Amino acid sequence: MMEHAPLILDVAGTALTAADRRRLAHPLTGGVILFARNWQSRAQLLELTSAIKAVRDDLLICVDHEGGRVQRFRSDGFTHLPPMRALGEMWMQDGQGGPGSGAMAATNAATAAGYVLASELRACGVDFSFTPVLDLDWPDDAPTPAKALAAPQGGPGSLGRPGASRSGVIGDRAFHADPRVVTLLAKSLVQGLLQAGMAHCGKHFPGHGFVAADSHTDIPVDRRSLKAILQDDAAPYAWLRSTLTSVMPAHVIYPQVDPRPAGFSRKWLHDILRGRLGFDGAIISDDLSMEGARRIDGRLVGYTDAAVAALQAGCDLVLLCNQSVGAGRAVDELLDGLAAQQAQGQWHPSQDSESRRVALLPQTLPLAWDDLMFQPAYLQALEMLP
Repeated sequence: MMEHAPLILDVAGTALTAADRRRLAHPLTGGVILFARNWQSRAQLLELTSAIKAVRDDLLICVDHEGGRVQRFRSDGFTHLPPMRALGEMWMQDGQGGPGSGAMAATNAATAAGYVLASELRACGVDFSFTPVLDLDWPDDAPTPAKALAAPQGGPGSLGRPGASRSGVIGDRAFHADPRVVTLLAKSLVQGLLQAGMAHCGKHFPGHGFVAADSHTDIPVDRRSLKAILQDDAAPYAWLRSTLTSVMPAHVIYPQVDPRPAGFSRKWLHDILRGRLGFDGAIISDDLSMEGARRIDGRLVGYTDAAVAALQAGCDLVLLCNQSVGAGRAVDELLDGLAAQQAQGQWHPSQDSESRRVALLPQTLPLAWDDLMFQPAYLQALEMLP
């Protein structure tokens, strides 16, 4: 039977330590997530990613690289990508600039952004980015749940372009307030990623944009009904179910559906995302070190219990970020704890989950950076960015 390697961990610095190598070689480790602290230059990043692959060539090297304020690598030639809201604003200019402007220009720019993003990362040995954000850019004055349900058209699509965003942590990371616009721009971005050979991750299911609280430091609660959430925030997941290669659930509680955060809810992941919406790609938990990530059933649990809860709920992979700095005790606690849970029969590896993880690895060789700089498709994509 194929081993299941469900853990995505981080590494401490710009080069691997002996502790990093030991953790990456662990059979439960399936990937690495990089941050700005792992970056000095393109040459250094390529050395780091090559060293990671030398430990295990099947490790998935990931990064949060969306554009705008969430872009880990910004210097030494990396293109400064726009926030996704800029593409939504292009869409809203439809009909104002003649043929080919507005919506058509926005979809072309989204594909270009995906291609530039993926081809630059892949030239430096990075396999995968946690993008696109599918959250809706709900305005700060959006209706309460009761009013939203009572509105004739419901939801953000009828509210027009928002001013201030309700969610500060999402904000301009979102394409738009209308789920239809979000879906079409995200699908265009994904096309560019796939053209460059990169898988991707739609986040944060079923939607983080309606709540103001930040799950990095708090436990957001969205009190809307399942009907309201599926009608608006979760609609892109239904429409993109055959397009997305992976999905990340939100560390948000939707008490009308389940008292657990979505990432620990079998109802959200198994019954709704897989069953009702028909999604068959990988499900990857959000960071287990976040405040919203380990408060389950009213109590704060340890990293191992959180990982097991996420896996039992339906996640194929779980993330633990920013814990390798210093002694890295939390990383070792999770590796040892999950191995012990497996030995005791509390957690059972999944061959389907491992197959979904492996499917996220690139299937083609990347272009070297110097070759990429002269590639016509890349140069054309740069010209199309807003």
